[in-house]
Amino acid sequence: MTFKDKVVLVTGGGRGIGAATAERFARDGAKVVISDMDLDEAQLVARPIQGLAIACDVTDREQVNGMVARTVGELGRLDVLVCSAGIIRDNLLFKMTDDDWDAVIDTHLKGSFLCARAAQRPMVDQKYGKMVFLSSTSALGNRGQANYSAAKAGLQGMARTLAIELGPFNINVNTVAPGFVETRMTRATAERMGVDFDAFKIGAASQIPLGRITSAAALEQGTPRDGPLHSWGGGAVGARGAGQRGHRPRPLSMQGRVPRHVERPCEPATRASQAAFW
Repeated sequence: MTFKDKVVLVTGGGRGIGAATAERFARDGAKVVISDMDLDEAQLVARPIQGLAIACDVTDREQVNGMVARTVGELGRLDVLVCSAGIIRDNLLFKMTDDDWDAVIDTHLKGSFLCARAAQRPMVDQKYGKMVFLSSTSALGNRGQANYSAAKAGLQGMARTLAIELGPFNINVNTVAPGFVETRMTRATAERMGVDFDAFKIGAASQIPLGRITSAAALEQGTPRDGPLHSWGGGAVGARGAGQRGHRPRPLSMQGRVPRHVERPCEPATRASQAAFW
């Protein structure tokens, strides 16, 4: 697969899955915009791949609109949006604060909504576009993650709805739902829980059918063709954009691609590039 001369915008691209996704698209020939709240982090990713770094808080409508406007203004168009920006504020229900809930919902769900709404404008005009939301296997529920699970499940519902709305304009909307990935965010989770990170990873791997996890550093090395065959952690994919008026996209579990309730090995950066073709 190639994205030669396509313009790709990755939010949360300064680290982890977002950074690996940006690097993956660049390797496939895309012109990549790396967005992150921390401009220094975004620039560290952008320099080696000759990308454009933009500081943006995805929960702020004006900043999001400005990010998309700058992308189109400097690069001429916007072909692919990957919403990877996210945070965690894990806690059991009786300990979870209003701020814990609002911060996670606003970043994952509202942030992706604002980015999608801004990105659809140039995509509709050019009659072409791809959107990929980073969901999670936690969308099915995970102890101590009521906020995160709700946000990630919401992304899948929003993707299905936007696939219906934007399909007639030749815009595909999909979700990618990775399992456990070794990143600074998952390391921070272990620290907050007071658990040794190596023990934390072993525990996570024990919940995956293949008994393996992956790391952000390894994500970019796969190819879109062999991604489903990698011996890494499990992930499922949400809705597929139809591109035809009146056709309601079905979950991939109903289309024969991913057996229902079965995790298939994948690596998220490659899945994001694959999802942009569905």
